[in-house]
Amino acid sequence: MLEGKALIEDTDMPLKMQIQAMACASQALDLYDVLDCKSIAAHIKKVRNWQEFDKIYGSGWQCVVGYNFGCFFTHTKGSFIYFTLETLNFLIFKGAS
Repeated sequence: MLEGKALIEDTDMPLKMQIQAMACASQALDLYDVLDCKSIAAHIKKVRNWQEFDKIYGSGWQCVVGYNFGCFFTHTKGSFIYFTLETLNFLIFKGAS
């Protein structure tokens, strides 16, 4: 199961959103080389599930994928997840308005 592969480092998302975010990441890893972080991030933002995510939870979602990055951001409460899947780190959040 997906939860066994992904290691959630930090989140304030509801469980349903967490599962959807990790599923999108897993799907992207099936389609792209693990070194192609830009395509993986773009896929997560563009997949059908994420478009539904935008409809349900509003637009403004951001996705960062990579091996080693620092970040500082403000996000909408309940919209943040940072997890590791395979060898990549994923940061997905909705920007604060």
